[in-house]
Amino acid sequence: MKYSVTITGIGSDALFFLEDRSSNFLIIFNESAPPELQEISVLHTEAEFQGNLEIGDTVTICGKTFKISAIGSEAEHTMKTLGHCTLGFNGGDTPERPGYIMLEGEAITPDDIVNGMKIEIY
Repeated sequence: MKYSVTITGIGSDALFFLEDRSSNFLIIFNESAPPELQEISVLHTEAEFQGNLEIGDTVTICGKTFKISAIGSEAEHTMKTLGHCTLGFNGGDTPERPGYIMLEGEAITPDDIVNGMKIEIY
């Protein structure tokens, strides 16, 4: 296991971009996110990231399973320091932005994101 955290909060606008299938992403931050970013983020417990992010790693979000298909140039750094990245569910081998981790796998909806559930990378 490289990373395991528990969702502790869902900002009032955090699921907006997941609802929009053309955007189809989720912003995550550990609980120390600045207040102005908390409302657009899924917040989670703090944890130390073990190892490095790699294409092909498995990510589970609230019981849904994904494979990492691309990693932005800033994503690993922000994951390790802030528990922050943007999880993009459109897949592909090119990250949409430097802080993105692109995922391929099951369909995910706003109803799937629940407080108390896990986000894990292994």
